[in-house]
Amino acid sequence: MDYSEFIKAVKFDEKGLVPVIVQDVDSKKVRMLAYMNEEALGKTLETGKVHYFSRSRQSLWLKGETSSHYQYLKSISVDCDGDTLLVQIEQAGGISCHTGNETCFYRELKMES
Repeated sequence: MDYSEFIKAVKFDEKGLVPVIVQDVDSKKVRMLAYMNEEALGKTLETGKVHYFSRSRQSLWLKGETSSHYQYLKSISVDCDGDTLLVQIEQAGGISCHTGNETCFYRELKMES
């Protein structure tokens, strides 16, 4: 799939956003869930550094611009329905979460077997 086919395959919602599952390319851990608009997707593909759309600030956001914990794009896939992206990244500094944790999914309910 080339660049223009990929962009056409992405179905942004009524707010112009698409959810993005962010996965570590090496460990395969899910690091975070974020959102992109078309501009964030374009900047990510153009620069190789992952950009998102901040729903709280209503603005484009380069992951790591204040913390230096940049995310470097290693691969990007669109799901079968076109409404979710999977981004595999290399995480600078090892921290993805604004809380200082490696992943945003650090609170786990342990299930008994």
